[in-house]
Amino acid sequence: MSTQATEGDAGEPVVVTTAAADQAIALMESEGMDTGVGGLRLFVQQGGCAGLSYGMRFDDEPEPDDRVTEHHGLRVFVDPASLEYVGGSTLDYEDGLQAAGFHVENPNVVSECGCGESFRT
Repeated sequence: MSTQATEGDAGEPVVVTTAAADQAIALMESEGMDTGVGGLRLFVQQGGCAGLSYGMRFDDEPEPDDRVTEHHGLRVFVDPASLEYVGGSTLDYEDGLQAAGFHVENPNVVSECGCGESFRT
């Protein structure tokens, strides 16, 4: 069963900044995706030197058990297992000289690897 939420609802699994939403929507549109139905999937997978790593991809629609939220016009899908690790996180997009890309600021992380690509809760 999918849970629908809007910005500002209590218990939101992830907060998405305007910069991250704008970048994700632009990427989705460049791939010809319907941003009204599709969205950005944020998930956690086994891997990396610290044990867990983030994954992101665009999906055409949510899975039946996903938590679905909307932020600045971007739909975000998080599966129940990943929600345990990313609850309360903020997804941002940084565009700088040394690095550009999406970044998850996760309050549940107790340690990260040196490269910042994996984490442990």
